[in-house]
Amino acid sequence: MSCRICESNTLELVIDLGEQPWCNNFLKKEQVGHEPFYPLRVLFCHDCHTSQLDFTVKKEIMFGDHTYLSGVTRSLSEHFRNIAAEVDKLFFSEQSQKSVLDIGSNDGTQLKHFQALGYEVLGVESSKTTARIANEAGVPTLNAFFNEDTMRDIGKQFDVFNASGVFFHLEELHSVCDAIKHGLKADGVFVVQFLYMKSIMENLAFDQIYHEHLLYYTLETIEVLLNRHGLSMFDAYLAPIHGGSIIGYISHRGKRNASERLACMREEERASGVNTIDAYRAFDRRIRRMKQENLDYLRAAKTAGKRVYGFGAPVKGNTLLNYFGVGPNLIQYLIEKNELRRDLYSPGMHIPLLIEDEVTQLPDIYYVLAWNFKKEILENSQGLIEQGVEFYFPVNPKDVQ
Repeated sequence: MSCRICESNTLELVIDLGEQPWCNNFLKKEQVGHEPFYPLRVLFCHDCHTSQLDFTVKKEIMFGDHTYLSGVTRSLSEHFRNIAAEVDKLFFSEQSQKSVLDIGSNDGTQLKHFQALGYEVLGVESSKTTARIANEAGVPTLNAFFNEDTMRDIGKQFDVFNASGVFFHLEELHSVCDAIKHGLKADGVFVVQFLYMKSIMENLAFDQIYHEHLLYYTLETIEVLLNRHGLSMFDAYLAPIHGGSIIGYISHRGKRNASERLACMREEERASGVNTIDAYRAFDRRIRRMKQENLDYLRAAKTAGKRVYGFGAPVKGNTLLNYFGVGPNLIQYLIEKNELRRDLYSPGMHIPLLIEDEVTQLPDIYYVLAWNFKKEILENSQGLIEQGVEFYFPVNPKDVQ
């Protein structure tokens, strides 16, 4: 294959997580054992330094309909509220009329916060179920994949484009960038929120590698992409959401000067060596050690007769479970809030899901797959902790929400 960003052929395999199911493919009972598996491998581009998957599960399979809802988690909604307030204060507070288009808008949680600030909003969401939920909640949402054709059909420009955790999903990457270029007003701002590969490495959060995430950006690599399409990042910062996400502000190229904090972040990134193949090779070695350490922990818990449940059933958790080979023999249930996942089973490992209100017997250990909401989980679980339930975080970064 050629690089998804620069089209170079100088790609090298750096991480191989084996054959895995599409991780958001939660299963009905009759589907268990019939789900397809795909290679989950990361390549490094020696020319532009972008890390990326070498296999694409078609977007219609992954995003045509799914069970993820962004509004389920209080921390994420609060993060979205802060983003909307910040964008408005920094760039558009003096405007009486202002508009925002959200790419991959899910259930409309981000757009609700823009609505509260007086914005005309439009979501573009490929999942039928979540688009319906958003429209029913009063958030105008187009059920479609966002690309140049979609932008032409919409036929207007916007003050703000937003992409929260979707910009690394894009099979039609260059078409989407051109659509943003054409749909963004001359003085508009594109807000991109993406998992930061530097944080993924530092946190050993390899579970954030899965088929939906085709690319793994750093500041250097995303700017290569943006510059190819007449766009440029002029400001950015690292937010704690999802264990470390970049919030980047982007304009038409040459429209705004780069901030001092962006310059500092670029220099810190360069000095870290994250954009070198040696960093990826070291990351791969650490992943292998982590697998053995976690298997030792779970096997010891089983030998001691302890009951272990998974806390949350995030998509990324299925990468971890499948790579570790952890099924119902070690984790009895995955406990979820999301009602769309009631009576389902995890792909690959086939662990049954229970909604919180179905739990009748407490575990001895919660193995926390939704580690990126550590603070919220621990705050809400003090009663369980006081009853002696242990909360074990396989990924345990210091600064998460």
